[in-house]
Amino acid sequence: MKKTIFATATSILLASSTSALADGWEFSGHFGQTWTSDLTALGTNQTIAIDDGNNYGFGIAWNDSPNGMGQVLFNFLSHDYVSGLDQQKHSLDITYGHFNGVALFRQENYVTTVSLGLGGAMFDTGFNDKVYPSATISIGTRYEFSDKLAFFTELRSYGSLVDEEDQLFCQGDSCHAEFEDSLWLEANISVGISYRF
Repeated sequence: MKKTIFATATSILLASSTSALADGWEFSGHFGQTWTSDLTALGTNQTIAIDDGNNYGFGIAWNDSPNGMGQVLFNFLSHDYVSGLDQQKHSLDITYGHFNGVALFRQENYVTTVSLGLGGAMFDTGFNDKVYPSATISIGTRYEFSDKLAFFTELRSYGSLVDEEDQLFCQGDSCHAEFEDSLWLEANISVGISYRF
């Protein structure tokens, strides 16, 4: 499934406009802290807390205009939770892939960014995995050391439409948890470096 997500992103990049090739590509890497929704114990509505965890990821972007970029962004998160069924620790891994539009508001070497994106989120519990539609929004700042190198910080939120009745957290007839709502929310704050070719 992860290979499919990466193959799709590569296809999007190859199909992008030739003007992007003229302006060059920007590659970025980031890491940070994440806050997320909780789960619910099946049949009891008891809340199961999930640890906040860390996130890391990378992006590939190209200039669409003097004040805008297109971007394909991947973000990887891993959360732990304690099952109400067996009192054991289990993991929930999420891979986000989004196609974003990024607006740039420049003031000399400082740039404020606002980004909106659509894509998908792959949830993997170790028992099952499922891809859900997802959207993302962010605001950030960049400091450009040169025309090629920049340091950035970013506050980003994700919203994914999930199915509360999915057997994602089930192993056979035993279900460790279920989604609390049909909208899964996450937020993260990240720092990173970007380099333009």
